[in-house]
Amino acid sequence: MSGLQASALPTSARSLCARAGAPGGTAVTSASATLGHEASAAALLDRCRDRVRPALVEAVGRLHPWTGEMAAYALGWADPAGTPDPGGSEGKGVRQALALLGAEAVGADGGDAVPGAVAVELVHTFSLLHDDIMDADAVRRQRPAVWKSYGTGPAVLAGDALLAQAVASLAETPGPRTAAAVRHLCGTLTTLVSGQAEDLRFEERPWSGPGAVEPDQYRSMAEDKTGALLGCALALGAILGGAPDRTVTALDRAGRHLGLAFQAVDDILGIWGDPTATGKPVHADLRQGKKTYPVLIALAGGGRAAREAEALLASGRRIDGETAEHVAALVERAGGRTGTRDEALRQLDAARHALREAPLKHSAAEELDVLFTHLLDRTW
Repeated sequence: MSGLQASALPTSARSLCARAGAPGGTAVTSASATLGHEASAAALLDRCRDRVRPALVEAVGRLHPWTGEMAAYALGWADPAGTPDPGGSEGKGVRQALALLGAEAVGADGGDAVPGAVAVELVHTFSLLHDDIMDADAVRRQRPAVWKSYGTGPAVLAGDALLAQAVASLAETPGPRTAAAVRHLCGTLTTLVSGQAEDLRFEERPWSGPGAVEPDQYRSMAEDKTGALLGCALALGAILGGAPDRTVTALDRAGRHLGLAFQAVDDILGIWGDPTATGKPVHADLRQGKKTYPVLIALAGGGRAAREAEALLASGRRIDGETAEHVAALVERAGGRTGTRDEALRQLDAARHALREAPLKHSAAEELDVLFTHLLDRTW
């Protein structure tokens, strides 16, 4: 069985429960404990990035020079002129870390999972390029999005190139498990597209009445759009590490639950997050009229605040700064913020439960738990 114990959440997760008013939270952790956890997670991410980086650089280097330049910018390696940027806004590398830890958790060497780590990182970057265009998001990681720096057509092309290279990088991996890994990645890509399609269609659906988006429908979309790739990362590590199907399935399920938790926190930050941390304006999701967890949970709960928020959102009027602030307050009053925190913690617990169902190596399982908690331990 896994080295994770079913007894209690790690300290930092208990502090989240306390701040959220959720069951299980009894006290806020000390600053030193929180900093210690953050340092452990940061060191873990650094270790995995360092191991994957040479192969990732090689994969991007195979692209056409122009699409490769855009990919390097998207990955935070270069500025818009193509000049190497050591201080660039490189992502944390969560998905590549999950792939390596997935292999280590089943008793393999993390190096076995490097091709899978490269593939999921390239797919993730591809999805961000295309999502920013579809959502008209002009900023990514506190820099202009690729489509703002290079143009819409070039950004689409760069995304296509990254997707093709992701599949190629995995397919070219020698060994008996490559075919299974490629099949799993391709299935995940189909799921990602389905999730994005639903997300776009939600924008056209009404805020209330027949056809309104229900929280369960949003949860299903978020699992496809966000959870599937996190699950795929863990699963690819397990597949390339030689794990049996049952273990692969358990790790995939853990990643999917983790993705739902991550999306819930992201939705909180999309309304109430600090712009200096999120890189987006305050109340950004409300200004864009996005149907997210907090709003849908608030509207589903009913009550005066929910009805007032619904009327403002459904009015068709532009949501300016003052209106967005008012709607955010109504959503919070109607329970949207607390309900979304509770959802994040439920999904985190479900992710841990899935890990406990698999026969994982003790030390790697503990590192997965550290990373899981770190992904939710943001300013929310």
